[in-house]
Formats: sequence, structure tokens, C-alpha cells
Amino acid sequence: MKKTFKMMLISLLAISLFLVGCNSKSEQTSGEKEPAKNEGSKKSELIYARGTDSTSLDPITTTEGDTFKVTDSIFDTLLTYGEQDTEVKPGLAEKWEVSPDGLTYTFHLVKGVKFHDGTDFNAEAVVFNFERWMNGNADSFPYYSMFGGYKGDEGHVISEVTAVDDSTVKFVLKRPQAPFLKNLAMSPFGIASPTAVKESGDKFREKPVGTGAFKFVEWKQNDRIVLEKNADYWQKGYPKLDKIIFRVIPENTARLNALVNGEIDMMDGLNNSDEGTVTSNANLQLIERPSMNVGYLGFTLTRKPFDNKLVRQALNHAIDKKAIIEAFYAGQAEPAKNPMPPSIEGYNDEVEEYPFDLEKAKALLAEAGYPDGFEMDLWAMPVARLYMPEGMKVAEVIQENFSKIGVKAKIQSVDWATYLDKAAKGEFDAFMLGWTGDNGDADNFLYTLLDKDSIGANNYSYYSNDELHDILIKAQTENDKDKRNELYKQAQVIIHDDAPWVPLVHSRPLMAASKDVTGYLPHPTGSESFYKVEFK
Repeated sequence: MKKTFKMMLISLLAISLFLVGCNSKSEQTSGEKEPAKNEGSKKSELIYARGTDSTSLDPITTTEGDTFKVTDSIFDTLLTYGEQDTEVKPGLAEKWEVSPDGLTYTFHLVKGVKFHDGTDFNAEAVVFNFERWMNGNADSFPYYSMFGGYKGDEGHVISEVTAVDDSTVKFVLKRPQAPFLKNLAMSPFGIASPTAVKESGDKFREKPVGTGAFKFVEWKQNDRIVLEKNADYWQKGYPKLDKIIFRVIPENTARLNALVNGEIDMMDGLNNSDEGTVTSNANLQLIERPSMNVGYLGFTLTRKPFDNKLVRQALNHAIDKKAIIEAFYAGQAEPAKNPMPPSIEGYNDEVEEYPFDLEKAKALLAEAGYPDGFEMDLWAMPVARLYMPEGMKVAEVIQENFSKIGVKAKIQSVDWATYLDKAAKGEFDAFMLGWTGDNGDADNFLYTLLDKDSIGANNYSYYSNDELHDILIKAQTENDKDKRNELYKQAQVIIHDDAPWVPLVHSRPLMAASKDVTGYLPHPTGSESFYKVEFK
């Protein structure tokens, strides 16, 4: 199969080079166009392999990271982040003003930008997108809950979005939201073509149209997604590549073999144990993504016996995190004790972790009324992720740990899209998942994952605590950094005691690429546009 696929690629590349020589143009850094070189020109087609397929190509409709790996190159956001940090930078909005009371934001848009379908990007397009999202719900647009819910919800932050003129849009908030600008830069809030959304309806998730550096070409599900260069991209001189092919290769080791054999150019999800294979190969390069993640075991608190805090605390004591890290992360991950990583401001290092203590776990189970343990389903991730490279094997370790306190865990799994859907609906006893931060703010971990406003969206545990909610809302409205951090530290104490999760690890995400790939800067959010990537 590998040889056949490679021959197909060679044939396709030969045809591509012939067509390029006949009628194609490439864009220089200056923004001027010239005929593409024929023989001897460098590669312009990148093949990127990942562990699973996207669940949608409309980024607002999902919370799944493999979608954003693709859509960040198709869509642009109003604001963006620094190349390898979460400092807010201009995007489709080139500048903005904020009123002294923090309730009015006025954005001045880049002029002359076109969507891939040739229609104009303007203030009305921004209004259309936000009206579409705020009139949805957690099932249709789960990430919009970052703005406190949806239109009509008591906590919804945005009062109105209006087009002042063709290139100026104004947001009026009901209350200040400290991470508002950072939220706007998040991958899910890519601005879509209103015309394409109206024409495609629900099919827009399969036919995305944005203003990004690359245009959508085709999607062969569970196989490949193909994007091609947007020659009219508003950031002149970009993109550098003519085409990107996102391939699906489920196993981390199989992806590495494909890279070694020259069948692909880049891969994510490199096992820590395979780092030496890459560093010892002169044709490859190791890429380390800045870490901003947590892998966890979540409990659904609406299901017995997980509605009992003592049971949840017992299971926290029953997992040997250090053994998991040694076995599956080559010792290169950090044990987690909070639902956010230490790299995020407001992290509470004074929280005492639940030590691995089987006797303590048994005592807590007995106190909860389960001296002989109980039976449960343990749902294991069917795909490799940066925070969980070998989900099934980690589940087996957890299963063995639980058996020592009388808890019989039956490991279950299902395809990734179904897994996420069922978890969101609260259908699992316990489930393995993780999170890579979207904007570098504590709000994006604590409020997004564990506040009652986020139940049905990203709060898969259905955890609700009114005291925690009040603290998190207060933190959102507080602009003083030190006061915000103190509130988040209080929040972590509450979450730790209630134990809706077992926080497992903060991983060190590794990637690999061929030596001739350049211009790629991995972002801590887990996704980035490929508009600066090229071959040497």
C-alpha cells in the first residue's frame, strides 16, 4: 500500500508540475506575481498527517482540535495571537478601541478583503456571523458559550453587534468580560461568508468558505482534506505553499514510518518514546509545541455513584499518575493536580494533590457506602491526542488501579465523533479527555470546562457549583490582574475538593517534519495557519 500510494503521489506531482509550467503563477513576498518556475523549483505541496479526521470544517460547530488544524488556514478571525503566545494581535480587525467602562468595543476592519467565493468581507459579514452564533445553542455552536451563553440567556455577555459603516463594527456588552478580546481570537470564531452559509445551510460544515490563506478543495472523510492556495489572500506575499493535504493515519508509529519513508512531510502526535528516532535521522526535524494542556479522567456527576463526592475523591487517590507518565510519556509529562496547567496565570500551586493511596481510597469508598466497590464503564479515547497519546493503554492502567479498591471498570470505546457526542450528552460514567487552551486565560479552562453555564457545551461532567459560578463570573468582570488571579486560585480549591475530574497529566507535545520544511511555528493553542510554511 505504501509503495502504491507513493507512486500515485509521484504521478500527481508530475501532472501538477506540468500544469504549473503551463498556466500557473506564484506570489512573491512583495505581493507581485510572476510565472512559477518549471524545472528545479522547490516543493510547493505539503502533506500533513494527523491521527484522526475532522468532525466538521465549520469551526464554530465543534470543540475538536483536529478541525481547527485545518480551519485555521481557511478562516481568519477578527483578532489573532502572537506567533507562539496568546498576546492579542490584529487580524481582520486592524485596530480597535475600548470604552472606559469596558462595555463598548469598536473594531476597524481591514478593507478590500474578499471571501473565497468572491463576496466582500465587511462589517455586515461580522454582524451576520455573531447573530448566527448567538441565536444558536450549545448543541449547534458549543464554543459560543465563551460569551456567557446564548441570546436570551441571563449570563449572555453580548448585548448587540452593529455595523457602524462598511469597515467599522461595534460590540456592546451587558457586563465587562476581561478575556473578551482573547476570546475573539480563538479558532472557533473564524468569520464565514454569509452568502456561502445561506446557500449551503447545514452542509456548510462540509463546504467551508472563509477569507483565509487557503481555499477548501475536497474532503474524503477518514482519508484526506485538500486545500489550495488563495492567490488573492489579503496578507500580501502569502501563502507560500500551493497546496496542503491533511491525511489521516491513526497510529502514531505508522505516521512516523510514513514520515521516515518520505510519504508525508509533517506529522503531529509523536510518541515521546520515539523522539530519538527523529533526532538521529538527518532527514528529519523534531518540533516541540509550547505546552498548555491537561489530560483528565472525567466523571459524569448526574450518574450514580459519581454524584457522591467521596467516591470521586476515592478514585482520585486510586490512580498512579507517575506510573502512567513513565510508561506512556517517557517520563516527560507533569502530573496534574489542577484542571489548568502551571503555565496559565492564576494557577494555584498551593493545592495539595491527591496522593496515590489505595488504603485512603478504600476508606473513602467505605464512608461513601461502597465498602466492596462497584461496577462502572470507563470510556477510553479512540484517538491519539497531544495530551493522551495512547488512550487505550492508559485506560488499562486505570482499570488495574481501580480493581485494587474493588471497583470493576469495564473499558469501552467508540469512534471519535460519537465519543464526543455521547460525552457531551452525559451518557458516560467516566471518560478520558483533555484540553489544550484556546486563549491562554484561566477562564478558558475553569469557566469553559467546569462552570454550570458550560454544561452541554464543554462541561462534560455536568458539574454545577453555585459558589464556583459566582467566583468565575466575578473573575470575568475583574480587570485587575492580581485580583483575577486570586479569584482563580479560590476556584481551583473548590474544584479540587469537589473532584469532578481526576486531572492526570500536562504533556510535552512533540511533532516531527522533514528537514526541508521551514516557516512552521507551533502554537500553544494546538493549531495555527500554515500561511508562512514553505520548503527550503
